[in-house]
Amino acid sequence: MNSADSSFLKLSREAFKAASDSISDLAGTDDAGSFVCMGADGTPTSRIDVAAEDAIIEVLKADGRSMRIISEELGELILGNSPEFSIVLDPLDGTYNSSVGIPFYSVSIAFASYDLLDLKFGYVSNLALCEEYYAEAGKGAYLNGKKVKTSLNSELRELCVSVYGYRQNVERTRRIYKNVRRIRLFGSVALELCYVASGRLDAFVDVRQTLRVTDVAAGQLILAEAGGLVTDGYGNSLRLPDNVTARVEMVASNGLVHEKLLKLLSGG
Repeated sequence: MNSADSSFLKLSREAFKAASDSISDLAGTDDAGSFVCMGADGTPTSRIDVAAEDAIIEVLKADGRSMRIISEELGELILGNSPEFSIVLDPLDGTYNSSVGIPFYSVSIAFASYDLLDLKFGYVSNLALCEEYYAEAGKGAYLNGKKVKTSLNSELRELCVSVYGYRQNVERTRRIYKNVRRIRLFGSVALELCYVASGRLDAFVDVRQTLRVTDVAAGQLILAEAGGLVTDGYGNSLRLPDNVTARVEMVASNGLVHEKLLKLLSGG
């Protein structure tokens, strides 16, 4: 890992620790999920979201480098006069889980070019369990320092898949529910993409058209570096939106089952 990317990992870890410390007394309490305001992404912001974001922003400010920050709650923030890179931040992915004490919620941080076209580094770490995922473009994906790869499952009837589409677009996802072996829904998209990267899940499907760039940027790079494949719900390349208000859908898999899943979604 070169010096630039090792600095990304160091900064990510500092941000994670700050977020973890900031929510330690809130997680699992009634106050955690209390409504504070509407976030820049158009969804409600809770007290625990604000605590995590505020703590991370202070760490990023202290870093001293000029950067562009795209975050779920605040929207966009420019630090300095000539940003060297963009940071796509979800300070707390899995707010409901954190509020009720389900140990599956994370910090998600992606480092990219200013326009987000070039993802450089992705970091996703579980705030409740010791699970730290990261990937540098072109250098593989890691879980707690050990390289990970996607699963080798290629048969639909053997798949374990995370599928979001149980209210919107039910007709598209119904065929997946009928044809795979197991469905798991954990409630933190960033971590679920990492679970596909590490072979714990075979695929992740979300065709609700509700995913934001903050949900998927880091996990998308980690999965790609683990050998997986990411497209939209129709097999097209997924271009990350350059703001927190745009929404996308996603099919992410080990690559071996991608076409089969797309065929099920299309009614084939």
